[in-house]
Amino acid sequence: MTPRFTLVSAVHLLLLRDNQLLLSRRFQTGYQDGNYSLPAGHVDADESCLQALLRETHEEIGLQLSATDLHFAHVVHRFEDRESLDFFFTCQNWSGEPQNMEPHKCDQLLWTPIQNLPENTVPYIRHAITHYLQGQKYSELGFNK
Repeated sequence: MTPRFTLVSAVHLLLLRDNQLLLSRRFQTGYQDGNYSLPAGHVDADESCLQALLRETHEEIGLQLSATDLHFAHVVHRFEDRESLDFFFTCQNWSGEPQNMEPHKCDQLLWTPIQNLPENTVPYIRHAITHYLQGQKYSELGFNK
């Protein structure tokens, strides 16, 4: 019998304003540093995806969002150095202005056209956004076919 494995789950925020998407540039994290990503984080034990995203959004960019303003956008089942599920949610309603609350992990916040991501966007983030823009809710990345 194949042993069960632990699946890593993460949540990502597509914060949208007038066709602009908020990106954060990774800094001193040990993973994809210098590349753009999204406000995101791992889902903790006994925490739903929405709860995790609300927590991570507040921790990383200082916004208090409402779960009712979060809308499921896409999920990527991927294999890089480990297998993971990455859940992406959109939000277009919030109050306040995003701020970099973790300058030890992020050295820039950037509003950019969602159709024109920077070249140095984390590859699986670019993959998810591309599929989201195509109206696809699910994709896979990094599995041998």
